[in-house]
Amino acid sequence: MKIVFEHSGVLPVIRYGGTERIIFWLMKELVHLGHSVTLIGHPKSDVENLGIKLIPKNDNSDWRKLIPKDTDLIHLFYTPPFKFDFPTIVTIEGNGNPGEKFHVNTVFVSLKHAENHGSDKFVYNGIDLDEYPFVKRSNRKWNNFLFLAKASWKVKNLDHCIDATKKNRKILHLAGGRKWSLSRYVKSYGMVDQMKKRELLSSVDAFLWPVRWHEPFGIGIIEAYSAGLPVIGSTYGSLKELINERVGVLCNDYQEFEKALSGDKFNFNSDEIRSFVETNFSKEVMTRNYIYFYSKVIAGEILNCTEPLYQGLKGPEELLDF
Repeated sequence: MKIVFEHSGVLPVIRYGGTERIIFWLMKELVHLGHSVTLIGHPKSDVENLGIKLIPKNDNSDWRKLIPKDTDLIHLFYTPPFKFDFPTIVTIEGNGNPGEKFHVNTVFVSLKHAENHGSDKFVYNGIDLDEYPFVKRSNRKWNNFLFLAKASWKVKNLDHCIDATKKNRKILHLAGGRKWSLSRYVKSYGMVDQMKKRELLSSVDAFLWPVRWHEPFGIGIIEAYSAGLPVIGSTYGSLKELINERVGVLCNDYQEFEKALSGDKFNFNSDEIRSFVETNFSKEVMTRNYIYFYSKVIAGEILNCTEPLYQGLKGPEELLDF
């Protein structure tokens, strides 16, 4: 297949950028499988050494004019404001707003995410495990915890992570922004690159994800699994699909979350956790599932019988109870 992606940012990203990483890993694996991949994107993107053709675009130009005429399919990660003369598929990584409609060939990133938009079409995100080498750890002491998300984003619930770790006299390592605190229990690193992220993942005991919104997916969760780390999270959005008793702890409220951090040790097996992400959330699995939808769209099928519509009555970032 000849597949075209369009993205305005520089790929690959160095620091923050979950969606950008998914696009990059997907393109990389498609090339590995023998497909022709073209990126219409930022002229500074460094992808051609991987076999991805780069067509530089100017932000002020109509990039549709740059689409090769022999394209089989266009894959976008946003709802386009116009139609194409080519089969098109759209991935949405975030939540919509009340009443917001999406492209009829939209694929979401978890079952709950799809259901929240009146759809049942989804592909789980997958990471490039080559970027996350696994070093088995047997000395987990349940003293050091990691928060890895945009710190300023209230729905990610950094405040409860700080409260619970301080209450239990545990250390919280914070990456993804800064939260100024005089407490000796909070260590803040700001925005981190992949090298620092891997260092943190390999040095802590568990990963915290007590989100207070309907999390579409949570790439940080599977990054933690790649290091053999269990995840302690809330029950909102996709988390019931991503976390089970073998790989983490689901908490219904703050009291359960605080208690989970107090335990000396849970009986988690880092090899089993790594195997869980390898089996379910690798770039290979993700790409295979997208190819299934690609074939349907190229054959003229419509993925959703009607345009997906966000089902919520409130804004997606309104804080849920915890």
